[in-house]
Amino acid sequence: MPDARVLVDAHHHVWDLDARPQHWLNEPGHEPINRTLGTGDLRAAATATVAGRQLECTVLVQCVTSVDETREFLALADKDPLIGAVVGWADLTSPAIGDVLDELRAGPGGGYLRAVRHLVQGESDAAWLQQPSVERGLRAVGELGLGYDLLIRSHQFPQAIRLAERLPDLPLVLDHAGKPPMAQQDLGDWERGVRRLASHPRVRCKVSGLITEADHEKWTLDDIRPVWDVLLAAFGPDRLMFGSDWPVANLAGGWNRWAAAVEELLAGCSAAETEAVLAGTATAFYRLDPARRKDGTPCS
Repeated sequence: MPDARVLVDAHHHVWDLDARPQHWLNEPGHEPINRTLGTGDLRAAATATVAGRQLECTVLVQCVTSVDETREFLALADKDPLIGAVVGWADLTSPAIGDVLDELRAGPGGGYLRAVRHLVQGESDAAWLQQPSVERGLRAVGELGLGYDLLIRSHQFPQAIRLAERLPDLPLVLDHAGKPPMAQQDLGDWERGVRRLASHPRVRCKVSGLITEADHEKWTLDDIRPVWDVLLAAFGPDRLMFGSDWPVANLAGGWNRWAAAVEELLAGCSAAETEAVLAGTATAFYRLDPARRKDGTPCS
């Protein structure tokens, strides 16, 4: 059983702009995070506790469509005890994806590769996940014992649901709760999509990225709670996991402010439910066993 003091951040990023430019950071509004940010910056930012827990284990998630970036992240995980797992990228449409993933897992830190992700939110094809080449690639991902992080927007739920139907044995986790359109205050279609996707038992969901879907300057807990209520009812706490989406979260208040909001949302949950959201679900999905403490010692 995980240590009751442990907090797992199931979704964060890092980037070194000297080594790998992030062109998306040049878009207006991203100025506050358009600089090199690493795990040392995350440690300095994440000083708050959630339900008495301190951050001790994270899942590092890909930023760009680059196998080289994934290779760099795995090597970083091998050196930094804060990182317990990596969600990487590989070309799902490539017939050689199995070989690519095998090569990544054979390299430095390759054992930390636990899932892959593609930026489906940027694909214009309304059935991108159903393309035969993509589906073949996702089958290869599952056959290698890896999970898949679903990054979609609310209008893309139909293809995510179809994926869960067609590949029921592929472990899926919905990133950022499917990006509910909170700023538009119209959650009807999003809620219907969440409930349909949650009906598939292999699907998990990250409670992450919500504050950047709300008004960056004016959001309050009242903006977040309707989304939380839907997620809790649809997935249950045993299929939800806390994630910060740091450093993107810095655009809307930062790690500590989001952590404080999550603590308030969990106020009505039992100790077991809180454990699931803050550590247990992520530990099981990403196989964080044993998770590593900040000092490098096991915390299982």
